[in-house]
Amino acid sequence: MATMNAVKTSAPLTTDTTHTPGPRPVWLTAAWLEPRLVPVTLLAILASLAGEHAGLPRELTLLFDLIAYVAGGLFGVKSALASLAQRKLDVDLLMVLAAVGAASIGEWHEGAILLFLFSLSNVLQDYAIGRSRSAIQSLFKLYPEQAQVRRGDQVLTVKISEIRLHEVVLIEPGARIPVDGTVLAGRSAVDQAPITGESMPVDKQPGDIVFAGTLNKQGILDIEATRLATETTLARIIKMVEEAQERKAPTERFLEAFEERYALFILGVVALFMVVPPALGLADFATSFYRAMVLMTVASPCALVISVPAAFISAIASAARGGVLFKGGAYLEQLAGVKAIAFDKTGTLTGGEPRLTDLHPAGMTPAALLAAAAAVENRSEHPIARAIVQAARARQVPVADVTDFESEPGRGVQARVNNQTVLIGSIAYLERATPLPADLSAPRAALEAAGKTVIGVLVEGAWAGIIAVADTLRPETPQVVAGLRAMGLEVAMLTGDNVQVARSIAAQAGITRVYAGLMPEDKVTALQALQREFGSVAMVGDGVNDAPALALADIGIAMGAAGTDVALETADVVLMADKLERIPAAIRLSQQARRVVWQNITFSLLVIVLLVAGTFLVALPLPLGVLGHEGSTVIVVLNGLITLLILPELQRRRAGRALPA
Repeated sequence: MATMNAVKTSAPLTTDTTHTPGPRPVWLTAAWLEPRLVPVTLLAILASLAGEHAGLPRELTLLFDLIAYVAGGLFGVKSALASLAQRKLDVDLLMVLAAVGAASIGEWHEGAILLFLFSLSNVLQDYAIGRSRSAIQSLFKLYPEQAQVRRGDQVLTVKISEIRLHEVVLIEPGARIPVDGTVLAGRSAVDQAPITGESMPVDKQPGDIVFAGTLNKQGILDIEATRLATETTLARIIKMVEEAQERKAPTERFLEAFEERYALFILGVVALFMVVPPALGLADFATSFYRAMVLMTVASPCALVISVPAAFISAIASAARGGVLFKGGAYLEQLAGVKAIAFDKTGTLTGGEPRLTDLHPAGMTPAALLAAAAAVENRSEHPIARAIVQAARARQVPVADVTDFESEPGRGVQARVNNQTVLIGSIAYLERATPLPADLSAPRAALEAAGKTVIGVLVEGAWAGIIAVADTLRPETPQVVAGLRAMGLEVAMLTGDNVQVARSIAAQAGITRVYAGLMPEDKVTALQALQREFGSVAMVGDGVNDAPALALADIGIAMGAAGTDVALETADVVLMADKLERIPAAIRLSQQARRVVWQNITFSLLVIVLLVAGTFLVALPLPLGVLGHEGSTVIVVLNGLITLLILPELQRRRAGRALPA
C-alpha cells in the first residue's frame, strides 16, 4: 500500500540543493494528485459500464477501462516498483498483480473496481494518518513571526530568530510568547495548553517561567529570553515528535518483516492455485485463475501491517498535545509493560528549590519576624534568601529598605532595618554571640529532625526567632504516587540526600521504598536491583546525575521544564512543564494504544481468514473481496485515530469547559 510506505519514511527536514532540481509543482505530488485520481477512476468505471450497457463499441469502453486502470493503479505500481528495486515484496505488488490478472481474463470491470477501492482506501488512510501528523505540525503555527524587544532606550520589532539571550521581550495582551523566558515585570494569565496540556490559564508573576507558543491573556508582561527561538521547549517538542514518528515499536518492526515473507508466501500459493486445479482436472484455467486473483486480493495483509503504525502515530500525537513526548513507538509500547517506577527526589518529587516552611518568633509576631528577615535577605542572592523574600511577598508582608548591608558568605547577613540591626545566619554562627533560648531549642530540634534547614534571626543582639526552609514536595506528588500504586506499580525513591531527609519526603509522598545517600553510579545499582526484582522499570529524573539511571532504565522519563539538556536527551519520554500527573495518564494511554493495536491485529487476521474461507467455500466474487479487504484496512486506521487521538482531544476540551473560570 502506498500509505504504508509513507508511514515508514519521511523526507528530511533539510537537504543539500546544490545539485538537485527545484521542488516539483504541487499538482505532481502524491498528496495532491492521488485524492483527485479517485473520482477519475470511479467516473471511468461508470462510463465503461454505461457504454457497455448502451452497446457502444468495445474499443471505446476499453478506453474507459484503461483510464480507470491508470488512474487507480498509478501510485500502487509506483510503490510496488520502488519495493522491487530494493528487492522487497509488499502488498502493493499483490494488488497490482490481481488487477492485471483480472484484466487478462477479460474481467476489466472487476479489476478496475479493485484499483478504485484500493486507491480510495489509501486516500482515506492518508487522511487519517495525516490528521495525526497535523496535530503536531500545527504547533508550528504557535510561533509568532515578530516580537517587540527593548534594546537600550528603544523598543524594536524584530523577527523571533533575531531575539538574543537575556533580551527583554515585551508581551502585549492576546499575543503569543515568542521564546522561553522568565517574567521580569507584570502579571497575567497565560494559556499553556499547547505545551503542558493544562486546560485553564496559569497565573504568571515576576520570577515565573513562560514558554514559547503559549498565549498571554489579559495582562502585560516583560520577559527575559532564556532560550533562543531554535532552542525553546516548543522547538524541542516539534523536533522530538518528528523523530518519534520514525522510531518503530517492536510489534511494528515484526510486522514489517512479516509482510515481505507473507507476500512471497501468498504469491507461491496463488501460483499453485492457478496451476494445480486445472492440471488435476478440477477446474478450467479461467475459473482457477480468477479464484487465484481473488485469493491474492483477500489474503493481502494491508490492514494487518498498517494497523500498528497508524495506532502508535495517533497515540504519540495525542500524548504530545497532552504534554507528554514519546520519542518513539517503541517507548510507547514499552511503557505499557512497566512494573515499577523509580523517582529522583530533588526537582522531581520536590520543587527543587527551598521554600519557607516554618516561622517560630520570640517576642514578636510571625509577620514581624518575616518582615525583618525579608528586608535583609532582599539584598542577597542565596537560595534561602530568595525563599524568604518570596514567602514575604506571597503573604503580602511589606519588605522595607535597608542600610549598612553586610554579608559573610557561609555564615550570615546583617543590615539595619528601621534603625535596628538585624542579623540572620546559621544557628551555630549566631550562638557565638548569644546562646539559643530554651523556648526555641525544641522547635529547632524538631525541624532539623524533619530534614529542614533552620536559620536564626537576631534583632539588636536579641533572638527574634528561627525560620525553617526546605525543598518541599510538589502538591501533586502524593496523589500521583497513590494513583500509580493503585495501578499495581511499585514506587521507589532514589536520592543523594541523607537518610533523614529522604525518609521525611518519602513519608509525605506515600513512598515506602527509599534509597538514600546515592551517588549517580549508586542510582544505577539501585535501579538494577529493582529490575531484578520487578522486571521492567521506569526512571523519572531531571538532573545530570540522573542521566546514567535514565539511560539504564527500561523507560527513562525526564522532567521537561526543569530538566537538564543531558536528562532530556537521555530520556525516552519527556514531561513538559514538570507535570507529574501526566505519568499515570501516559501509562494509561500506552496501555490503551497496546489494546488498540491488538484489537486491530485480531480484527485484521479474522477478516483475512473469513475472506480466504469465502474464496474457497462460496466462490466470493472479486468486488466483494476487495470491499472486505479495503474496508478492514480503513476500519483499523480509523480505530486508532478515533480512540487514541480524537476522543482524548474531545475529553480535554470538555474538561477545560467544565472547569470554573
